[in-house]
Amino acid sequence: MTTRSRPAAPATLWTTRLDRSSPIPLSRQLAGALRRAIGEGRIGAGARLPSTRALASELGVARSTVVGVFEQLAAEGYIAGRAGSGYVVAAPLTDDAPRGRSKLALPRPLSRHGESLRLYAPAPRGLPRPFEPGHAEVDSRFIATWKRLSARVLSGRSRLAWGYGDPQGEPELRRAIADYLAAARGVRCGPEQIVLTSGTQQGLSLAARVLIDPGDAAWVEDPCYRAAFDILRAAEAEIVPVPVDGQGLDIAAGPQRRQAPRLVYTTPSRQYPLGMAMPLARRVALLAWAAAAGVWVIEDDYESEFQAPGRMLPSLQGLDRAGRVIYLGTFSKLLFPSLRLGYAVLPEDLVAPFVAARHLADRQSSALIQAIMTDFMLDGHFTRHLKRMRARYAERQHFLTEQMTRRMGGLLDIRPVESGMYLTAWLPEGWSDLAAAQSLDEAGIVAVPLSSFTLETKREPGLVLGYTGHDEAAMARAVERMAQVLERQTGLINRSKVEL
Repeated sequence: MTTRSRPAAPATLWTTRLDRSSPIPLSRQLAGALRRAIGEGRIGAGARLPSTRALASELGVARSTVVGVFEQLAAEGYIAGRAGSGYVVAAPLTDDAPRGRSKLALPRPLSRHGESLRLYAPAPRGLPRPFEPGHAEVDSRFIATWKRLSARVLSGRSRLAWGYGDPQGEPELRRAIADYLAAARGVRCGPEQIVLTSGTQQGLSLAARVLIDPGDAAWVEDPCYRAAFDILRAAEAEIVPVPVDGQGLDIAAGPQRRQAPRLVYTTPSRQYPLGMAMPLARRVALLAWAAAAGVWVIEDDYESEFQAPGRMLPSLQGLDRAGRVIYLGTFSKLLFPSLRLGYAVLPEDLVAPFVAARHLADRQSSALIQAIMTDFMLDGHFTRHLKRMRARYAERQHFLTEQMTRRMGGLLDIRPVESGMYLTAWLPEGWSDLAAAQSLDEAGIVAVPLSSFTLETKREPGLVLGYTGHDEAAMARAVERMAQVLERQTGLINRSKVEL
């Protein structure tokens, strides 16, 4: 008994008319159509394909095009050649479900950590809108300098590691950072205590990986930088909010009857998002408590460079004598967000595990970026840039405050704060900052509600507004739109009416 071959499937069953106006070559169009037809089950296993001559005639293409496609798909395993029968579909690539339909996929369980990460999928970001926080001013002067240094590094006049580098960071850059921090922030460290990161978020993520076991307590400021809260929660830490008052984190307000936490996260130089600085006496008390209790302190110093140098207090790390402070800093906010370069200053016994964790996470920071940043610092551009931006950001804050006071002085309360990158506008009592933010978002304005940073402690409703990275003309237009929205939506913003 002889086995009869199945009749060849005409091309009209599995490919649409080839588009000769498309920039995609006809061979790629044909190969893609055949792959889809086999993958979706429209051509079953063992089905015979038309001969190369017949298919070329049917589609109006050169036979050599079809021969090349069939040979490619045979190499990929989609089809197989049979003596005397041409090409046939090699094996079923789908299950036994009816054609055009698929059975429900089996569940694919994630780890507990993986499941928790479902909550943190970031939304896609487009161009910054007023008053979205966290954007740096990138002017033509900075761009010209960065281009010149980039060209110099790539020309070979500066040493550049083209292969894999040190996961701790290039030594020359770590030396430059250590010298800068000693002079500007009173940080006491050598370059061997610095680990380069992609920013403060990665620094905190590495700290959580190295220091936190599931169930360990982590004390955080309330209100708190949301990404820090999310990172610690994703590490399965037990989050304990500690209220912030007019002097920042008050460790005495923490739950004293409980066992000491594994770590404390704080932003002492400029509390995020309220903006106050922790005074010296409270810093000393925090460090004494941490030393006695064996608690790690994470000091996130995210933008102190934009405050007046004479008014800045020494860093917690510089006051620490027990080796309990992990100091996190970033260049991404100081220069431009896509730079993705930061650093962690560590007690000596934490350096090795941090370097190992960094190596496992993504091996190292870009050697090219590190080389450019090294020259940027050593040539004096970094300190000049900070001085220029400090003055410009102070002007931007003054401009925004003046505009909002003039247009919405009876509606919003804007209190003086140290220069930085954002300020908080306080809403009248009883309003919902969340509803206000939603109304403003519909008008193209980003105003982050203070309640989104709050964990337990009730506070006045407020909106966090970034003024860096937005020019004055754009801010003036946004203030006008903001005033119109809030005045028009007053009844909707009132919490009692929202809840109705």
